Amino acid sequence: MTAASPAARPLEHSEIRLILAGVLLAMALAALDQTIVATALPTIGRELGDTDLLPWIVTSYLVTSTAIAPLYGKISDIHGRRPVLMAGILMFVLGSVACALAPTMLVLILARGLQGLGGGGLIAMGQTIMADMVSPRERGRYQVYFASMFATASLLGPVLGGLFAEHLHWSVIFWINLPLGALAFALSSHFLKRLPRHERPHALDVLGAVLLVAATVSMLLVLNWGGIRYPWLSPQVLGLAGGSLALWLVFAYRLGSADEPLVPLALFANPVIRWASLAALFGMGTFIGLTVYVPAYLEVVKGMSAGDSGLALIPLMVGSVAGASTAGRVMLLVKHYKWVSVIGLGLAATSALTLSFLPAGTPLWQLEILFALSSAGVGTIFPVTTVSVQNAVSPHQLGTATGTVNFSRSMGGALLVAILGAILLQGGVAANLHGLGSGVRPEPSEAAIAAFSWMFRAAALSALLGCLALLQMEERPLRGRGMPVPAAD
Repeated sequence: MTAASPAARPLEHSEIRLILAGVLLAMALAALDQTIVATALPTIGRELGDTDLLPWIVTSYLVTSTAIAPLYGKISDIHGRRPVLMAGILMFVLGSVACALAPTMLVLILARGLQGLGGGGLIAMGQTIMADMVSPRERGRYQVYFASMFATASLLGPVLGGLFAEHLHWSVIFWINLPLGALAFALSSHFLKRLPRHERPHALDVLGAVLLVAATVSMLLVLNWGGIRYPWLSPQVLGLAGGSLALWLVFAYRLGSADEPLVPLALFANPVIRWASLAALFGMGTFIGLTVYVPAYLEVVKGMSAGDSGLALIPLMVGSVAGASTAGRVMLLVKHYKWVSVIGLGLAATSALTLSFLPAGTPLWQLEILFALSSAGVGTIFPVTTVSVQNAVSPHQLGTATGTVNFSRSMGGALLVAILGAILLQGGVAANLHGLGSGVRPEPSEAAIAAFSWMFRAAALSALLGCLALLQMEERPLRGRGMPVPAAD
């Protein structure tokens, strides 16, 4: 096949850095959007109302990005990485404009879903493009670029989100994506022409993606509405639960019967992909859940402003980058590389559990240490799972395999955000959000404080489950340049 011929000459380090310039900026769009929204959520809820729908601002993005990520991998395996990445950037920017102009909470939620259709491919495509250029063993050399990008997005996101919401307007957190998106599009269009190509024909399982979205949304509605809008045994909740179960069964049948299903079940026959994906699901779920709801904890329980909560969130964000960067470097040096993540997730579970037992008057500096330890532990899972999966497949499967592990991560984020949000809503936290940003700060109720405690315990359980999954993952020697690749399935 001639499409793969450019891969015959390995790219030089200077060429790789040029390609990475466009890729990293595209990934930064999605990375920034994961953090910049969190600190603005209480302000958005106060201005648009319907605070019980706040979790859906995050969840709708995660659901659509989850469903679309495997399709991005397949399409890029068919048509190449460059046009697919550029299409993702355009969709993300269009969704950002719709979010900024949203007049109601419902419109904002729908616009976030549109934004997720673009954002779902940005990080996955960036990881796939890196795998096209660099062998698994050499990949750690370039972790500093990814770590720097995520560090910048992690530091700026919470601060900018809080400051924009407090001093300008919450819509600015979406308008900022326009100039960044234009620059990312221009860089990607130019530099990605040098990328090696490994196209193979694939079929797209659009029906599978639609079934996944429908099944996930109905399941999340059960979690968000049960016991709040409707009693748990009401016809509305029971009907949604039954409909969700039926949709999941149809989705499972589709995965088993389609020629090329949305999530290839054959890949999960590989024990590395199976357990790495499960570990990524719980690890990312823990991280996204904490990122979304720690600002609410700081504003409701500690009485902080949106801007101050953004600053206080920095240790949580920096910790994840430090953990990921450390794990990436350790993978180059040791044979049993998964143990850095096993230890890290154990540390994350312990730290989150400790947070759940601390009283409301705990000094902020103590909370910050535990936030940093939790996220640093979870951060170790990201390079270990991604590189392990990419190391276990052939080059023409990289897009599909990377999309699969990112599918698991996004699904974990969507589920944990919904579960933690349901815990907080059941505790009446929404009532405490109404006064935020209006000059009136009600004292948090005992029920709200207890709800945050249970939220941290659920996050600890998720990290522990990720640790147990990673213990089951097989460690295969990381390939270097010129080493044989796994046989095609």
